[in-house]
Amino acid sequence: MEETNQNNQTNTSRRNFLKFLGVASVSAVSVNAAQSTDSKQPQYKMASIIDLGLCDGCRDREIPACVEACKAKNTTNFPEPIAEIPYYFPRKVYEDYSKDRANTKRLTPYNWTYVESLKVEDRDIYVPRRCMHCDDPTCQKLCPFGVISKDSNGAVKIDDEYCFGGAKCRDVCPWGIPQRQAGVGIYLKIAPKLAGGGAMYKCDSCADLLAKNQKPACEVQCPKKAIIFGDREEILTKAKALQKAYKGDKEGTYIYGDTQNGGTSTFYVSPVSFEQIQESLNKKHNFTQEQPQKMGIPHMNLAIKNFVSEDSALIKSVLLAPVAGVIAGGIAVAMANRTDKKEGK
Repeated sequence: MEETNQNNQTNTSRRNFLKFLGVASVSAVSVNAAQSTDSKQPQYKMASIIDLGLCDGCRDREIPACVEACKAKNTTNFPEPIAEIPYYFPRKVYEDYSKDRANTKRLTPYNWTYVESLKVEDRDIYVPRRCMHCDDPTCQKLCPFGVISKDSNGAVKIDDEYCFGGAKCRDVCPWGIPQRQAGVGIYLKIAPKLAGGGAMYKCDSCADLLAKNQKPACEVQCPKKAIIFGDREEILTKAKALQKAYKGDKEGTYIYGDTQNGGTSTFYVSPVSFEQIQESLNKKHNFTQEQPQKMGIPHMNLAIKNFVSEDSALIKSVLLAPVAGVIAGGIAVAMANRTDKKEGK
């Protein structure tokens, strides 16, 4: 019996070690993978379409149905910070939204989607905003601790249990989507005054539901059927057909998310051009060239390149940083152990 236990422990250790090596290998190889993204067709199964011609912002409701559904579904996933939150060393500041949980007018750690209300050519336009779930996510590529993943369905997920809250993902996201909550996360156990600053949170496309072939909460509760998830190729075909119908002989761009940041799993289509939508955003939020967006309120600029795929030096500097690498290795082993426990191994 003792020998069997030792063998099991050896097998488990070996398995975790191999998983660690796998993570290290992925980190090293991802530089080349990022550079080749544009030449490969994404293999992700799912995508979503958001039809701005159908969305009416749920004007008859206090909170849009998709926003309410998202909050209800993710209540147990929202952060619960400690009472006395430490400052971000050396600055005497921290990001705490725990007393503003009811805010549905922007993205926060407690609100993973919101609806932007705009006026375009005397027409009311409503734009649900959340993570775009990029095909080649800059957040994933540049997370120094390797806690961001993209699953086969296309959902980009942050493992908040091991996230240090350094906010690198938000810095490199073209839309600044991930939001940070201080006073939670692994940094409190390791170096609360020196490392990170909490954990990052965002829409995960209801990945747990997609994995069970179920629909995300926002789609289920949308009364106008303006949000649809489905087979990627079918969704993209539908989006392009709607874009063509909306555009007609007009100038401008009527689909968004198909090429931005190298392509995403979220396709917006609109009866007005996205150039006009961006102009309206600029006016409403006083966006400028120096400040193209605000915290939790993303832009819809059209010219967004995936700079990671064009700058291998940048990705190397993050992924191969010695300190981050050591910590990431430890996190990889811990995550592997957690998976083994869940699988009963």
